[in-house]
Amino acid sequence: MESEKRHKPIGIFDSGIGGLTVAQAITKVLPNERLIYFGDTAHLPYGDKSTAAIQAYAVKICDLLLKQQCKVILIACNSASAAAYELVKEYVGSKAKVLNVIDPIVAYIGKTYPGKPLGLIGTKQTVNSNVYRKKVDALGLGIDLKSHATPLLAAMIEEGFFNDTISESVIHTYLSDPNLQGIEGLILGCTHYPLIKKQIENFYQGKVDVLDASQIVALHVKAFLEQHGLASDKLVGDHHFYVSDYTHSFEESTRLFFKRKVHLEHYPLWE
Repeated sequence: MESEKRHKPIGIFDSGIGGLTVAQAITKVLPNERLIYFGDTAHLPYGDKSTAAIQAYAVKICDLLLKQQCKVILIACNSASAAAYELVKEYVGSKAKVLNVIDPIVAYIGKTYPGKPLGLIGTKQTVNSNVYRKKVDALGLGIDLKSHATPLLAAMIEEGFFNDTISESVIHTYLSDPNLQGIEGLILGCTHYPLIKKQIENFYQGKVDVLDASQIVALHVKAFLEQHGLASDKLVGDHHFYVSDYTHSFEESTRLFFKRKVHLEHYPLWE
């Protein structure tokens, strides 16, 4: 029976297609794992929704992922990780393991940067929720985390404005903020940001470590599966991608985030 369980898929959900950067990182580190991805495109962005609304969406999405017999459910969205992780864990119970994108990053910086000044960029919701700061402070390692909201970045990336002069100047303006001075590492606290990692690295010219959260989360998922005897030894079936609201532009953008063509299936959360 246990071997059967290993071949069950990993469920990943996000408010849109940004979480595909995490999915893509997971397929690289874990080529034998089958993914079921759900992008709640009808309700994006989660960053400006209430906690209660995000929790309601998350429970509905988990119903679908449990129906697909996912062995692990990863909340690949910072806002949903902050708002719904505890509730989802309780809701799912013993049917699947639940992971989020915040705890692995906090654990990683605790190991790597004790006593150091670090920066974090993300949506207003992620920064204002103070979730990273609280968790980092709770480590008691003297890490000084300086957070800065960069609300234009996700929309800019979704619209395909990166690797050009518009994005250069937006990135430059945000990163030049006095709040982010003197840091040794910068956490990319939004699943869209790996797509502009190179430009951020260029800005810092090697003086600051740019931490790609999708990579850190993927390695955490790998370690977690191995630790719990859930790692698959062969790929069984195809990845599957659902969105709650289909538009052609999402289908187009998925290639940017997942680095290959993906067919999105429309699955409304509420009929």
